[in-house]
Amino acid sequence: MSASPAVIARSLLFNALFYLNVIVHMIVALPTFALPDRFLRPFIRSYSRTSLWLLRVICGTKVEWRGTAKIPEGECIVACKHQSLWETFSLYAIFDDPTYVLKRELMWIPLFGWYVRRAGLIPIDRNAGMAALSRMTARARAALEHGRQVVIFPEGTRRAPGAAPAYKPGVAHLYGRADVACVPLALNSGLFWPRRSLLRFPGTILVEVLDPIAPGLDSRAFLARLQTVLEDATARLVQESRTGKPESEG
Repeated sequence: MSASPAVIARSLLFNALFYLNVIVHMIVALPTFALPDRFLRPFIRSYSRTSLWLLRVICGTKVEWRGTAKIPEGECIVACKHQSLWETFSLYAIFDDPTYVLKRELMWIPLFGWYVRRAGLIPIDRNAGMAALSRMTARARAALEHGRQVVIFPEGTRRAPGAAPAYKPGVAHLYGRADVACVPLALNSGLFWPRRSLLRFPGTILVEVLDPIAPGLDSRAFLARLQTVLEDATARLVQESRTGKPESEG
């Protein structure tokens, strides 16, 4: 997708304000380190909502949430398609108390890493094999026991819209040991917030909550079902934005 001078200018302005927004929220939230962790949550939610507002006002990038009535109350696993940085902060808009599984390296960032620990996010060392999966699962189960929603990206890293799927075993490992429903979340954010790019394009990001997958499937059946429903829905959303109409109308 080519970018006009106006898109480039708005993207640069948004990026400057986006990271300034992060810094301001981290500074204002410093007193929460002396308080129970629940006092940090309003600051995270504020950062998420103001970032979405900046994206809409400056870049003309809106969001349409679909199927939110399907989100179960309380604890669940959220298996989210990962196309851009956008979904790493935006899901606070629809989930009550989410915690993300994220790469361990993010915890090494000064100040930001402190907040990652404080918020109870779940680091994983992607080079540590089964030991990393076991540690991740133990932390995720502890979060689920407190009624939280554990957000995991089944492919482990960002994939461009239309890229061949590359699902990792982590989500199946967690599903098999958590005994809670898994909520697949399809989206097409990569069309408007491309990975490894500073550009932000106008339009509407489509996010769709799919039917929860009940606990009890074996790992292979679960992963096959998750990949099928998530890839099919994601392809449909990408096609809808590219053509301007739902795929079923095509």
